[in-house]
Order: sequence, then C-alpha cells, then structure tokens
Amino acid sequence: MSANRAGLDPHPGLPDPRPLRLGARGTGAHQQPGDWHDHGSHPEWDTEWWYITGHLGEAPANGVSPAATALPSHAPAARPAYGFQLTFFRSRVPNTTDLHSALAARHLISAHLAVSDVRNQRLLHEERIARATADARLGLGEATVGDLGVRLGNWQLVRDDTGPQRLHARLPGRELGLDLRFDLTQAPIVQGDGGLSRKGPDARQVSYYYSLPQLRAHGELRLASGQRLQVQGRAWLDHEWSTALMHPQAVGWDWIGMNLNDGSALTAFRLRDAQGRTIWTGGSWRAPPEPAEASAVQTSAVQTSAVQVGAVQTGAVRVFGGQALQFEPLTTWRSPATQASYPVHWRIRTPVGVFGVRALIDAQELDATASTGAIYWEGLSELQDERGRVLGWGYLEMTGYAGRLRL
Repeated sequence: MSANRAGLDPHPGLPDPRPLRLGARGTGAHQQPGDWHDHGSHPEWDTEWWYITGHLGEAPANGVSPAATALPSHAPAARPAYGFQLTFFRSRVPNTTDLHSALAARHLISAHLAVSDVRNQRLLHEERIARATADARLGLGEATVGDLGVRLGNWQLVRDDTGPQRLHARLPGRELGLDLRFDLTQAPIVQGDGGLSRKGPDARQVSYYYSLPQLRAHGELRLASGQRLQVQGRAWLDHEWSTALMHPQAVGWDWIGMNLNDGSALTAFRLRDAQGRTIWTGGSWRAPPEPAEASAVQTSAVQTSAVQVGAVQTGAVRVFGGQALQFEPLTTWRSPATQASYPVHWRIRTPVGVFGVRALIDAQELDATASTGAIYWEGLSELQDERGRVLGWGYLEMTGYAGRLRL
C-alpha cells in the first residue's frame, strides 16, 4: 500500500503506511498462524493500544459449558453478570529517541483494568505505568515486535502457546484481577480502508485499526472481596496504532464495539468538538455467519467478503461513515466526582439499521490520571433494536467529557 493509495502526503513525522500483514480481508492471522507481525508492537508510531472488553457470566461448577464453546445463535442470551476492560498502551517518548543508553525510557507502557459488577452496580478499577527501555531486562514494561506480547510487571497480554488462535490475559491486581483465555472464532475485521482508519478530514489523521470480535472468553475473575469466580462469555479485541490521530478541534470520541447474539458485530465511532458537533465518523458491520458454501461477493457500494475460519463461516463485512452514521444522545448521567455529563443512552443510526445503546451501569467513569492522564467513561452496555429488544452486549467508550483528551 503506497502513501498515495491512502491519500497520505509524505510527512517526516508519519511513517509510510503499508498493508496490514493480517491479509487484505483480515484472514492472515488464521490461514497463516505464524504471521502475527501486526499483532505485535509498532514502535515507529507514537501511540498504540491493545484493548479487550467483554461480558461474562459464571461458569458451571464442572467447567466451561457447551454454550461457551458453541457458535453464536439467534436465541436470547442471559444478561451478563460482569463486564471487563483491559487495555495496554504504548506511548513513544520523543526526547529519548536519539539517546544510546540502555536505561533510556524509549516508551512508556501503561495499563488499565476495570470490572463492571452489574449485580452490585459498581465499577472496580486499577491502573499501572512503567518505562520500556532498549534492554527489556532493565524496564518493567515491554511490547514485543513481531508477535503479540505486551507486559507490565506481572500483567500481560500474550498469544497463548497452546495454539495460534488463543490469547491469554493475566492481570493480578491489588483488589481485583483476571486470568482469561480468548479463543478466536472469526477472522479479524480490518477497519477503514484496508486497515487505515481515517479519524478526521485531514488524510494524516489516521490510524491502523483492526478488531477481533466474538472471542470466546473463559477463565477466572477475582473481585475486591477476594472471591474467585470461574467465568465464561464473549469478548472483543481492538488493536490500533497512530501518530496523528485527532483533529485539532476534536476533544474526544464516542465509540461502541458490540457482539450480537447471532454472531454479527457492530463498530461505530465519532470524533466531536467542544460543542458536541461531529467532526468525523466511521464504523463497520459484520453480518451473521453464513452457510459454509458462501463465497466472496462484491457490491457496487461497499466491498464485502465471507471467509472460512476453521469450522466457523464468517459473515460479510461492510464499512461505512459520513452522514450515514449518526449519534444521538438520549439520557445523560452526571459524575459526582468530575461533574462531567455522559450520555448513557444513545440512538445510533447506521446504514444497516437504527440501534439503541444503553449502559448497564450509569457510573462507569474511570479516573486514570495516574497513568495515561485521562478521565473517561468506559462501560458494559446492551445493544437494542428500535423496539427495545436486546440484540447483544459490548462496550461504550466516551472520552473528552471531563476535559479534552490528550494522547
């Protein structure tokens, strides 16, 4: 992929774009298990994050139930008891680029862990930050190049050595913790134009961005009470990296990533200014799994594809944005800590339908000023159709309501 293909002008601070090694339609990670390069770190870019969210319920006493390993169905699923968010951030430190000392902090690695306890309507949260040096043995943080492996002390997100299609997150905290494995059930969704996701009217406001939806999650969750629970559910991974992500007038964004009960997946986001006006939108829709005999198809409006992953047939993907995607806030919640008002109920209009997004807990604001410097709202939410019927669950993220987000 050349700079001209993405509409990017050469810029000394922006690495030249190239195709994602996941494959043009997001199949590489499955058909070529050894090619996990783009799941690893991209240290030539300023900012990068690996982000997993999901909804969980307790597993039966004898282990993971068949429901946790079966393919998604159209049948209604039980309301989640817990939600979780874990994110690892890598931030390049520009002042140390030319230093040759092994002790120089070339990057900062930070991480957030949050658990939404739906039954008790509470949010638990921990955060960490450490430097990553040229010699990984001298720092507490590390982001591996060429394969998925990001670590911060004893917190880690890695590709599990038991199989190329399994990830492992282990984050033992002071008052909460999780140890979860994630099994891939679908090919990645390569967001935007071949993985280049525009974030503003300037073509340089762009990130590389792909998603792994409908991950099967299973493992252990530890709550502040010391209680250890065997859990199972569904999860979503986003991996994104950029150097010039936000428009100068943008203060933050609103984003959703939703796993639907029928196996489909919805992404939608907008960047907005201080008056709440939309600057840029983007999103994607993966259709429900199709019959095994389905083949790649192409329409005049958008490119779609159906790819086979193991025994799972992944549905076609449609990418959209512009005026076809609209966010309408319906109900807000005011934080007693920051006095910021967050929309916790939305109507989102997309080319594939009109959806409602409603938080399962209003108070899901996270104060991460001790690590990334941000205060944001990140929480478990349900996706509804126009009649209010629940279609699935996922996460709603809202930044810039308690002050402009600075990356």
